[in-house]
Amino acid sequence: MLNDPLLTVVILAALAVLGILMLGIGGFAKGGEFNKKHANRLMRYRLAAQAGAVVLILIYVATRQSGG
Repeated sequence: MLNDPLLTVVILAALAVLGILMLGIGGFAKGGEFNKKHANRLMRYRLAAQAGAVVLILIYVATRQSGG
């Protein structure tokens, strides 16, 4: 199962979303200048990465249901 390259890409995309989310939460918790400067940008990056991950998951499910 882990030999599937599409599954590997899906997992990496999910981990990227998690990493961006943790960076945003850490910046929010710390506050200060970093949060003021980068909070909105990190949220936009997370949303874009999350949308990409969802698309990849949907592609993975669709290809596996059709026997690909």
